[in-house]
Amino acid sequence: MTTIVRPRRPRGVLAHRLAPLLLLLPAVLLVVIALGYPLVRQVIMSFQEFGLAQQFGQPPAWVGLANYAKILSDPYFWTVLGRSVLFCVWTAGWTMGIGLAFALMMRAASSVGRTFMSVSLVIVWAMPLLAALTVWQWLVDPNFGLVNHVLTGIGLDGFEGFSWLADSPWTFFLIASLVIIWVSTPLVTITIFASLTQVDESLLEASQLDGATYLSRLRYVILPIILPVVMLMGVLQVIWDLRVFTHIHVLQASGGVTTQTNLLGTYVFQVGISQGDYGVASALAMVILLLTLIMTAAYIRMLFTQEDPA
Repeated sequence: MTTIVRPRRPRGVLAHRLAPLLLLLPAVLLVVIALGYPLVRQVIMSFQEFGLAQQFGQPPAWVGLANYAKILSDPYFWTVLGRSVLFCVWTAGWTMGIGLAFALMMRAASSVGRTFMSVSLVIVWAMPLLAALTVWQWLVDPNFGLVNHVLTGIGLDGFEGFSWLADSPWTFFLIASLVIIWVSTPLVTITIFASLTQVDESLLEASQLDGATYLSRLRYVILPIILPVVMLMGVLQVIWDLRVFTHIHVLQASGGVTTQTNLLGTYVFQVGISQGDYGVASALAMVILLLTLIMTAAYIRMLFTQEDPA
């Protein structure tokens, strides 16, 4: 009877395969500890009555879906939700459009122009957010702001002493959207421009020899190549703009009426911090998370269904 002896797998091969996992393990543990515990805690609190009494040591009571029912039955929540979605679509759309246009301009510019644009974008992107918001508040100051000074200087007397952040919710959101687009465009532009550098020039030259116009080359050659990066930035921009908080909160402190200018981020802050109802605030945060997943479902599905290029 012949005995079949299976060759042993060299230890070096096994160690080589385990090495990447062992190297990733510390980072994974840090992410689980830093993000996993707060998320689990938030889910638990969304099913509890957690108010001021619980902050002073009283055990939280389980209320099941009562917090979610309270949110969904509140007409003001639906007003804030619709306002947040519209504002997110507006700011994310303009940010992606301007970022793509700037990236194409950088690609077509000379080296000097490209360097100037890159430095300018990095300065805007690196500027601390509170500093940028302070500059914008100075610009729209009702008494000494540059915007009102210019408008009244060209004969629009109705803007003398006009408060862009307090007189109307529409002007408040106009300024807020300008601030968000201003601080978000540089990262989008730089990222898309990096993807544009990967476009093969021979493909563009061949399409140009075939008689393709610039718009045709942009539609059929450039955009399909950079589409994954554009979609990724678009999804990230939607997530950031849907959860925007600091911009709105700081501008509200300068005169905006919170009930008329609240978005989901400031609404959660108002319920949780100002009113001390952490249970309802946690439920609101979970609703925002669910809404974010729904709005980005198409891209998430594409990530899991795309074929392996290898």
